[in-house]
Amino acid sequence: MSNIKKTLQSLNLVQDETCEVYADCTRDVPNLKVYKDRMSGIIFIEDFYTGEETYELGEYREIKTETTGQPDLERSTDLDRRTQDYKQFYKGKTVLDLGCGAGDFLLSNYNSFKGCIGIELEERCLDHLRKNKINCFNDLVSVKSSSIDTIFAFHSLEHFLEPLKMLAESFRILKEGGTIIIEVPHAKDFLLQQLNCNDFKNFTLWSQHLILHTRESLFKFLTSTGFHNITIQGKQRYPLSNHLTWLSKKRPGGHKNILSSIDNDQLKSAYEASLQMIDATDTLVAIAKK
Repeated sequence: MSNIKKTLQSLNLVQDETCEVYADCTRDVPNLKVYKDRMSGIIFIEDFYTGEETYELGEYREIKTETTGQPDLERSTDLDRRTQDYKQFYKGKTVLDLGCGAGDFLLSNYNSFKGCIGIELEERCLDHLRKNKINCFNDLVSVKSSSIDTIFAFHSLEHFLEPLKMLAESFRILKEGGTIIIEVPHAKDFLLQQLNCNDFKNFTLWSQHLILHTRESLFKFLTSTGFHNITIQGKQRYPLSNHLTWLSKKRPGGHKNILSSIDNDQLKSAYEASLQMIDATDTLVAIAKK
């Protein structure tokens, strides 16, 4: 089995003497240790992989009707943001969505693409996409070299047992001058690093998230696999109401109850900007070129 710690050490991102146990379990696997490098801030699981069968069956998903009906609030919010933020990277382009799930992004923007491919392991999602005439595969090996203008990887990199191999394959299939856009959870999330919210920590640590990245680790992963012209910025997916609910009620969902009435566009933008200033957003977005 590939070892995540060895991958991080190969890029000089963690050291034996600075790694310490961050948690003794994840929310779904007892006795699975999670580590943190106290110098870099990277959080990782050393030597565990849930297995491809888990992803193929999709039984871990709380929502069993993902391929039917309308997306839930979180999926709808992410879709709206991505559709708006990344127009210049997908309009009139051949795109690939890596770990596309039920295909929200591909289906919603289908008419804007020159062509599109979905990569997904879950069998239900693959059937759903193919019924909707989306060309899809369960790995990148099936995609021709230098055939894609833009790769989107929305919260998928952290799931890969061999993330550098995945990025190398992504580099292969991109056209010269093509773009990869990656969203990952941030190890320096405000609730984790500044507020030390144990309830959130116990909730967010998950066996399938093998690495929680920092700006430095995301940058090194990309440069080591050939990418350049890299920009990394923080994005805040969950608003102030959610943070207040974690602190007061010790649970998520503040953005879906009465407290969400405070989350107007002005406050959302101001709160995100404040978290960006201290590098404490819940998500990092990297945009890089081949």
